Amino acid sequence: MADLVERALAAANTIAVVGLSRNPAKAAHSVPANLQAAGFRIIPVHPSARELLGEKVYRSLTDIPEPVDLVDVFRPAAEAPDIARQSVAMGAKTLWLQQGIVSAEARRIATEGGLDYVEDRCTAVVRALASIRKN
Repeated sequence: MADLVERALAAANTIAVVGLSRNPAKAAHSVPANLQAAGFRIIPVHPSARELLGEKVYRSLTDIPEPVDLVDVFRPAAEAPDIARQSVAMGAKTLWLQQGIVSAEARRIATEGGLDYVEDRCTAVVRALASIRKN
């Protein structure tokens, strides 16, 4: 599992973050900021913000007009299956549910759709432990 987790993150350049928070004190803001500082391209997905981390915000994954390697999810597990469907539809390579988020249905949808799947892991922790940087 660790090999898949590290490989999926190392292979990603562009990460769509579903649920990126406006609040810098929350992990849903600090984790994507950490990834961005390490050279990853972050594309925020948020229902009402216009710009986060200096990037244009999209309302949904399907609104993003460019390829995305990894979808990083900071939303409740109940929302994960729909996010998994959108991730498959947009052609993402990996669906990653952050630490504390687990969904058997999202796993099934993602894996049947050909995506790598990670759940209950923090992208920033994996990045730091594996020394993954893009810059």
